[in-house]
Amino acid sequence: MTPAFPKNFLWGAATSAHQVEGNNHNDWTEWEKLGQTKNRDQSGLAAGHYTRFRDGFALAKQLGHNAHRFSLEWSRFEPRENEWNEEAFGHYEAVFKELRARGIEPVVTLHHFTNPQWFNESGGWLRPQAVDYFVRYTEKVVKAFSRYVRFWITVNEPLIFLYFGFYEGTWPPGRNSFSESLVVFRHLLLAHQEAYHTIHGHYQSLGRPVWVSIAHHMTHFTPCRPGSPLDGMSVSLRNGFVNHLFFRAALTGFLFFPGLFCESLPRQRTLDFLGVNYYTRDFIRFAGFRDGKMLGLACEKSHHSKEVSELNVMGWEVYPEGFYRVLKSLERYRLPVMVTENGICAKDDEQRARFIQDHVAALARAKQEGVPVFGYFYWSLLDNFEWAHGFEPRFGIVEVDYRTQQRKIRESAQVLRESCRKLMGGG
Repeated sequence: MTPAFPKNFLWGAATSAHQVEGNNHNDWTEWEKLGQTKNRDQSGLAAGHYTRFRDGFALAKQLGHNAHRFSLEWSRFEPRENEWNEEAFGHYEAVFKELRARGIEPVVTLHHFTNPQWFNESGGWLRPQAVDYFVRYTEKVVKAFSRYVRFWITVNEPLIFLYFGFYEGTWPPGRNSFSESLVVFRHLLLAHQEAYHTIHGHYQSLGRPVWVSIAHHMTHFTPCRPGSPLDGMSVSLRNGFVNHLFFRAALTGFLFFPGLFCESLPRQRTLDFLGVNYYTRDFIRFAGFRDGKMLGLACEKSHHSKEVSELNVMGWEVYPEGFYRVLKSLERYRLPVMVTENGICAKDDEQRARFIQDHVAALARAKQEGVPVFGYFYWSLLDNFEWAHGFEPRFGIVEVDYRTQQRKIRESAQVLRESCRKLMGGG
């Protein structure tokens, strides 16, 4: 039997700077000081990864990972506008060298939800100048680290970022406006496009190949009432907007959604692969035709107790079939696929192990049916600070004692290792 994954398949786990490093100063740390997180948690030292990254990478190597996805913290590089911190460049240089010395491929994210506080105070992503600021930052770090990196992620989960920060208002900057959310959507898309060409221009001057994408959050949507044409319409619209609009616009240079967008963009085809984050499915109910309501509302899982067999700690349904269907929906783009996040905050490690087994199996099924997946990253390597939910959710295959900063490999980490090893023909 031919192995489901080739020998050069990239697999490992992911982290983001603010969630694991500790002692950052950015818009999120300012938000935390306002008591805006669950239990009023502040990230503080987080998982202490800034000083203990070598320990983390040693564990990843021990677990057989051949790749690691992580983010750079913009606020460390540029703590004040156009003032660049050499210590940050030296630190991340050491991070890259450590990964390469261990034979671990870095997959690097430029923006994972956090912004320098000066950027936020100047109007942040609502201002057109945000694109220029982001491209300037991109140019600086890409030139500094291009010798180590083949895979760049420009923006992590742009729609999650704008939804919680600009539509719902539960993340910084705490805005609550559908129209502002659309402005931020456009600016994030333009920032990605310009960063894509900045990265490719630099690598072209070096005569080296590079692969650039986003990490896009995708959810499987199901009608709340299966026989309702209005619920079905909302599912279709929501799927098109949430799951596919950013991909389509980045590939075609045409931003179009009925009643919201119709614009030709300055750049075309700015994705070399598709980065996909998958966690769950939502049941969608029609809510009206005005503004964002035409995309429907997510129902409470209690309405579907007969269909939903398992939830994670944050109340998200565990639904590996949705992972398979999301991956299959990407065949239309005819591009390679990297699963940049897939994970669970578990009630216990047995649940985490089942999640990994079932989702890796769904991944293998999609790949065997022709979806060109070339990488998989479990979220996350370490327990971490889970944004507005604070420290309570535990996603890590490595447990972190936040009091002592001690690490302990969970059994689910071995399950991930064995699941991938077998599918790569390792017996």
